[in-house]
Amino acid sequence: MAKWKQGRAKPVIGIAGGIGSGKSTVGRMFGRLGCLVIDSDALAHEAINTQAVKTELLGWMGPGVFREDGSVDRKAVARRVFADSADANRLSGLIHPMVARRRDELMGVAFENPLIKAIVWDTPLLFEAGLEKQCDAVVFVKVGGAQRLRRLANSRGWGAEELLKREKLQFSLDKKAELADYCIDNSGDEASTLRQVQQILSQILALSV
Repeated sequence: MAKWKQGRAKPVIGIAGGIGSGKSTVGRMFGRLGCLVIDSDALAHEAINTQAVKTELLGWMGPGVFREDGSVDRKAVARRVFADSADANRLSGLIHPMVARRRDELMGVAFENPLIKAIVWDTPLLFEAGLEKQCDAVVFVKVGGAQRLRRLANSRGWGAEELLKREKLQFSLDKKAELADYCIDNSGDEASTLRQVQQILSQILALSV
């Protein structure tokens, strides 16, 4: 039987890909197949709205990054950090340790649950944060640039300039694809993507037999 990294009882699968490639869609498919999907964006959302972080943001960025109900306006924070790498690093240092602790808690529960086949990390900056080193396999989600831009225009109102600005802060798509162990073409219909997810999960789990 294969020994997963760090002696874990189940494999950890990382998802990587370009912005708008459908990484979360692929993650949900893994979830439907019996995996625990840990959404780093959701964990970061929880962390940024804790009182400790809100107090830090108020003193650092001022009241302009808060909504009327007192919650953090993530879009306002994003505009600030994407314009200044020092701000981006400071926010990462504040949020990422909290996300990591919560991720470890969720994984601990998953390892004890016999119904969970694997743990999937849906993490936007998987390679940039060096988290691929902790994964037993990484899946790259592939979609062409024009299709990704159409999706982002519909879902977030982004144009090509905004996408380019964000992607300049990340590894190139070619590098991500090269570093990954598996590739999913998510440019077709849902059934096609699901078949690829099923096949890859089967291949990964077969490594433990």
